Amino acid sequence: MTSPSDSPSGTGTGPQHGAGPPGAPLGGSLVALANMGWQILLTTGLAAIALGVVVFAWPEETLRVVGVLFGIYLLAIGVLQLAAAFGTHIPGHLRALHFLTGALSVLLGLICFRGTLQSILLLALWIGFGWLLRGTMVTVTAAMAPDMPARGWMLFTGIIGMLAGIVLIVSPFTSIGALTLAAGVMAIVLGVIEVFHAIRMRIEVGRLAPGTTAGRRPALRPQPHPQY
Repeated sequence: MTSPSDSPSGTGTGPQHGAGPPGAPLGGSLVALANMGWQILLTTGLAAIALGVVVFAWPEETLRVVGVLFGIYLLAIGVLQLAAAFGTHIPGHLRALHFLTGALSVLLGLICFRGTLQSILLLALWIGFGWLLRGTMVTVTAAMAPDMPARGWMLFTGIIGMLAGIVLIVSPFTSIGALTLAAGVMAIVLGVIEVFHAIRMRIEVGRLAPGTTAGRRPALRPQPHPQY
């Protein structure tokens, strides 16, 4: 009679821990992850489409909401700057700068709540000056570095940014309205793309699930180990 320790496995006839079919847990987790992925894509795509439709249906109300959010942003930034001005980690020569920028941000944020025109004007000027400064910096950097890779592309994007900033500063109301409509178009386009990808992912998940289920079945049924 042979002892249980003489078996080829060395541990008797009992199945080893974790000796299940390879790939079974991985297949299930992949299917669950894919299901979650296409649902998230579908939700975000539909939300983007809805946002684009709202922008086209009520452009003035959209601008009003954006203006209020911009005012809240300025208030938050201003409060943080004022708090930093009285912090112990700020050097003395920078406290005045933090205080001035914080007070100015709070003032501009309060102006945004006075009406839609004020908030739209400040938002357009804020974006315009930001684009103008960034475009100027990119253009100057590309002009002063002849050996820079993609120098022509940097010059082009810098000049376009400068021109866009100037247009926003010169004609803020018309430009910010055009930007709002452009944002609505981009939201709808991106939403349609995400919905399309979600549908394709859902189809692939439907093909993957039967394959993983079938792969969990062993090719041969385990036979009892002879004891004698």
